[in-house]
Amino acid sequence: MHWPRAPPATTTMTTPEPVAPEALLPEDHERRLHPGSWLFVLLQNLRQFIVPLLVLLFAGGRRDDGYPWWLPMLGVGALVVVSIWQYLTFRYRIADDRLIVRSGLLERSVRQIPYSRIHNVAIHQSLLHRLIGVAEVRLESAGGTKPEAEMRVLRLPEAMALEQLIRDRGSEPAAVTDGAAPAAPAGTTLLALSTIEVVKLGLISNRGMIVVAGAVALSFQVLPERTMGRWLFEGGREAFGYASGFATTWLAKALVIAAFVAVALALIRAFSVVLALVRYHGFRLQQQGRRLTVERGLLSRSRSSVPRRRIQAWTLREGLLHRLFARRTLEIDTASARAGDGQGNANGQRGLDALAPIAPPDTCDAILRDVAALPAWPPAGWQPLHARAWLRLLLGDVVLTALLCGVLAWYFQWWGALGLLWLPWSAFVARRHTARAGYAVDDALVAVREGWWSRHWRVAEIGKLQAVELRRSPLDRGFGMASVWLDTAGAGALAPPLRLRFLPVDEAERIHARLAAEIARRPLRW
Repeated sequence: MHWPRAPPATTTMTTPEPVAPEALLPEDHERRLHPGSWLFVLLQNLRQFIVPLLVLLFAGGRRDDGYPWWLPMLGVGALVVVSIWQYLTFRYRIADDRLIVRSGLLERSVRQIPYSRIHNVAIHQSLLHRLIGVAEVRLESAGGTKPEAEMRVLRLPEAMALEQLIRDRGSEPAAVTDGAAPAAPAGTTLLALSTIEVVKLGLISNRGMIVVAGAVALSFQVLPERTMGRWLFEGGREAFGYASGFATTWLAKALVIAAFVAVALALIRAFSVVLALVRYHGFRLQQQGRRLTVERGLLSRSRSSVPRRRIQAWTLREGLLHRLFARRTLEIDTASARAGDGQGNANGQRGLDALAPIAPPDTCDAILRDVAALPAWPPAGWQPLHARAWLRLLLGDVVLTALLCGVLAWYFQWWGALGLLWLPWSAFVARRHTARAGYAVDDALVAVREGWWSRHWRVAEIGKLQAVELRRSPLDRGFGMASVWLDTAGAGALAPPLRLRFLPVDEAERIHARLAAEIARRPLRW
């Protein structure tokens, strides 16, 4: 397999010279966290309680009959005691086949975590971590609601040694015989993003618009009643008045306002680029034995690894801007825990979800083909949907358009009928969607592609499927079609469902029976 030459990453996690893990982490020896770990626990606790503490501090100080201003400081002191307590009572020990974690003083717990059950090893360094030379380590397993263990914090050499030890001892030789790809040389770089590629990612993703929209929505909840609405109204009126000073005709005013909007959108795009640089600067995807490791970040560096056998499904995405830059995004579903915010840990750090945030289509295909051991990717022939699938898709738009036209006609009389002009465009989109949609099922994989304006491909190995379901709605029965829905472990909340929609009934039943027999025959590999 010849990989495309990847541009060198400009930033890597600062690590010392390679040292054998056993030299830094001897077995049967209990170890403490870094002596400064209590400070990071305290900062985490303060971030959770900062709002009530500030309310107590300022609200109490303004009341004549209120409590003393220093009373909230007692809360901070209690958090300091709790943080030091956690440091003094936390121990971990390296055993031959497991990690043993002891914690608690009044209520003691001993947690034993086999290396083979650890799906993801995540190492995170904030800017403060990097200045001190420490890192936070999270160990995640399949399907858990929180990490199996959080070590906040270890010296960076110990964190890297622990990751390598888990990677080495958690590898299962049987993984080669169950259909997984053979182990590759350690440290093979599959993808490294240059600064230019990260800038393209920022332009494509437009995360700035999401952040701005979220900030506006939050301001409506936090600021006094109608304050945000008044600011927007007054700002719009001032902008219109400013535009009127440059132009006298309505066309000129419209052009000036359009220029203002264009500048605002350009600033939001620039903000998206900044966010992409902060998150993905120095992105590097490496293949280390049977694990995949991703390292990224500008100010805060994060390093996350996952065994290849834990990947449950693959998603390729391609929007309009992706096609403009000739790029795609490759994401994965794993069975690792995602706690805190539902998409990451309690600190807001996402798990290993994107193997290639942005890459040429050939590079994405090469990664998927080599890592997932799918020599037939992309499939030689995609099977089409039912011949009347476009009518089935169009029906929903017809009903929605009819309702909308009825509402418009109520207020604007016959002018509301102009909404029917949307139907030709809907028919065109439905035609294009079904022309591009398709599916492929063979002895190794199930793949589906959907979308026209914004496209995606979903791929899963048959050995990773947990259940298969045949669905037929009343409309499906009327059109003589059915859909096959497939379940895997660890599907992301934002991942499109793995489904084969709008197939002829006999074809759907045949695929359903075939996959059900294969799932019952094969052991689940996760």
